[in-house]
Amino acid sequence: GIRDSVASRGLGDVYKRQFTYEVENLGPETKDGIFNICYKPGHKLPVSKYAVAINTDDGCRGEYVTHWVGTKSALAQSMMLAPYLIGQDPEERESIFDVFKQEIRMYDHMGHGPLDIALWDLAGKKYNCSVSKLLGGYRKRLPAYASTYHGDRNGGLDSKEAFVSFAEQCYDLGYRAFKIHGWYNSDPKEEADNVRYMGKKMGDRMTLMIDPACELRTFADALQVGIACDDSNFFWYEDPFRDAGTSAFAHKKLREMIRTPILQTEHIRGIEPKADFLIAGGTDILRADPEYDMGITGCMKIAHLAEAFGIDCEIHASGPAHRACMSAMRNSNFYEVALVGPNTPNISPPVYIDGYNDNVDCVGTDGCVPVPDGPGLGVTYDWSFINAHRIALHEYR
Repeated sequence: GIRDSVASRGLGDVYKRQFTYEVENLGPETKDGIFNICYKPGHKLPVSKYAVAINTDDGCRGEYVTHWVGTKSALAQSMMLAPYLIGQDPEERESIFDVFKQEIRMYDHMGHGPLDIALWDLAGKKYNCSVSKLLGGYRKRLPAYASTYHGDRNGGLDSKEAFVSFAEQCYDLGYRAFKIHGWYNSDPKEEADNVRYMGKKMGDRMTLMIDPACELRTFADALQVGIACDDSNFFWYEDPFRDAGTSAFAHKKLREMIRTPILQTEHIRGIEPKADFLIAGGTDILRADPEYDMGITGCMKIAHLAEAFGIDCEIHASGPAHRACMSAMRNSNFYEVALVGPNTPNISPPVYIDGYNDNVDCVGTDGCVPVPDGPGLGVTYDWSFINAHRIALHEYR
């Protein structure tokens, strides 16, 4: 993990700790699809994340442990940016945001978010209030959807019947919304059959969505599945095909040919490109993520962009920073409990010692998750676990 230290009117030192752990019954879906994780009985998937801790000279501390952005490429960018923090005022987040955005303009910005989130955590702890309260948050419980792992061929989510069976389990836990992630190298007929079967079995009880995760190969494949979404009254259709979720023209064309709302911009970073994509007609709903989109600072800019256009903005993935952002957003419908499946835990790091979690059972009977209300992000990290599993320490003073 990385520990970041920030001095009183200037950040003092920054530490980043990389650590690893294993997750049971998960593995890559196929040899050529190394980042598509699915159910693999008996397999142990090695996972690497990093932790950020920022300390000030006057004794304040901000922390964040990465969830989805904890990759080697993101870590490298965090390491590029961390030295700038030394001597900066940790409360001048807008200025730091502006510098960071410019400094790594040639990269994908993925290392920016963890540092910004840690600065928000620091501010909350300094003023003894939650990040949610700092943001003006008012939503105490967030309606959640179960967001599945990719389909597999191993006895997990391996058929339309298996997806429906898992949706039933989620319904019994309290969920009233459910999102499908389909198969790697998707067959459009199988995906469309899955959509229609889910709609037939669960559509009168759950809000349904699908995210092929850019797996469908052609525009025609995307259209075929989109028509199935129309037939099944799906709530949204997300990142359908292999443009990698970046072509405003293609998704505008798809929007003109189906009724189901399109949810795009997970793979486009920051407020300006998302504004361009929206103005070009490429989406009905924006995506934002405090890890992916340059922190809580960047995420809230995107939420307000969507609000200015009168549309919704859905938060991607899960975590305490994600809950804090959504708590301050009127125009967001569901919190994503990602990723979940039968007999598999969430891949998010097991680093909380206060009861916080994003596993499938984190919802209440009302189908909602709570917003942490303690100081900062409102969570307590297990630094003993992080240090015991540490593989590298990067320190800046």
